[in-house]
Amino acid sequence: MIQVTPVILCGGSGTRLWPLSRTGFPKQFLCLTGKESLFQQAAQRLAALGSEYIQVAAPVIVSGEDHRFLASEQLREVGIALGTALLEPTGRNTAPALTLAALAAVQNGQDPVLVVTPADQTIATPAAFTAAVQQAIAQAEQDNIVILGVTPDKPETGYGYIHTVSSGNLPLQTNVYSVQAFVEKPSLPTAQRYLSEGGYYWNAGMFVLKASVWLAAIEQFAPAILQATRTAWAARKTDGAFVRPGQAEFEAIPSESVDYAVMEHCPGSAFPIQMVPLDAGWSDLGAWDAVWQVQPKDTHGNAHQGDVLSTDSNNTLVHASSRLVALVGVRDLVVVETADAVLVASKSCSQDVKAIVNQLGAQQREEHTLHRKVHRPWGWYDSIDEAERFKVKRIQVKPGASLSLQKHHHRAEHWIVVKGTAEVTCGDKVTLLGENQSIYIPLGEVHRLSNPGNIPLEIIEVQTGSYLGEDDIVRFEDTYGRSDNK
Repeated sequence: MIQVTPVILCGGSGTRLWPLSRTGFPKQFLCLTGKESLFQQAAQRLAALGSEYIQVAAPVIVSGEDHRFLASEQLREVGIALGTALLEPTGRNTAPALTLAALAAVQNGQDPVLVVTPADQTIATPAAFTAAVQQAIAQAEQDNIVILGVTPDKPETGYGYIHTVSSGNLPLQTNVYSVQAFVEKPSLPTAQRYLSEGGYYWNAGMFVLKASVWLAAIEQFAPAILQATRTAWAARKTDGAFVRPGQAEFEAIPSESVDYAVMEHCPGSAFPIQMVPLDAGWSDLGAWDAVWQVQPKDTHGNAHQGDVLSTDSNNTLVHASSRLVALVGVRDLVVVETADAVLVASKSCSQDVKAIVNQLGAQQREEHTLHRKVHRPWGWYDSIDEAERFKVKRIQVKPGASLSLQKHHHRAEHWIVVKGTAEVTCGDKVTLLGENQSIYIPLGEVHRLSNPGNIPLEIIEVQTGSYLGEDDIVRFEDTYGRSDNK
């Protein structure tokens, strides 16, 4: 029986899919191609790899601190148990992330095959994905490094390519090829030549290899990354399924991708790479035009989600989140509507959305990082109205959950219960409130909101004061181990 550990890389912010994708809720957690998020789809595909000779463990995810509860909650929603969540204090690219996962995999004397995949891709044909990855697993069990190469269907200039044997030669065995070289993103004429010659595949960043093989390869080609990651791993702290490497030690790790650190050095070395073609309707959904490509369309080439009306419009993508969007006489447009922002872009300029995100960041605007509705480990809040000296929020707290014990320097709060039961700590007093009851939290008072009931608690919060930013918070106790403003 081959022991397999899925590794899902959950980093990245998907800036080209703004305003849906934001730092606080990046694209891998969005439902762009169905009812499940891209992350949930990835986890389900990996869980389905099991067979009579393959045993699949609970997944290891590598994520930022801010997304740990979002990831674990999304796994719970699709019935997949979380194995380990490796929480990076800062992004150091994919080579340190995979090294962390490999160190975690071998810590108990085991050496599973790691199936490594990004969390933000889509697959149209899951059965083809399963067959290709199972073949890769069989090769990896024999101490080979295996990469999944996407069969190209157009001369794409936005991807790196894998160069295998030429089309006139036979593979090493059925559907397994030897990798000759990795090629950078090509010009259009070069990409056209790759497509006509054959033997070139898109590099989708999916790898299959034993944990020990990865550790040996990175020791050979990038020893500084391995040494620094081991130091950070030795300084780790563990909280249930959450594992935090030492922060200062992790920040000292050189930032490098799996490809640059190791894979590009492997052809012709002691660590040759094999490739299994993947012909499964793969897309990385890197921009809105790619989302349009994979979505179902009407007879006029329009792909619409939400409340959308259109007339005399062709080849448009519309995502309406909270209100009616109407199109009249337009062509090749992307329109993405959220509660606090609207994007209108030419479909051909989808890659340039990142420039808008950069402007938002430079201006330190909240739309850069957060949606109006913000998910927290205890539930969510929605900022429904705001003006000078007041803000109104709708807050939902999960059964049994509680916010941190906290205070604010610049605002007071009024809470009105509209659903469920609230347990409110205000100073030394604890009060139970039912529907239509309210309470006042004075400025500077230590307080906490909890839901002792079995149904979600919903309240309306009215903040008043001279400063209403989310960073006006001092936490004294927190169930979720958060720092301030998270």
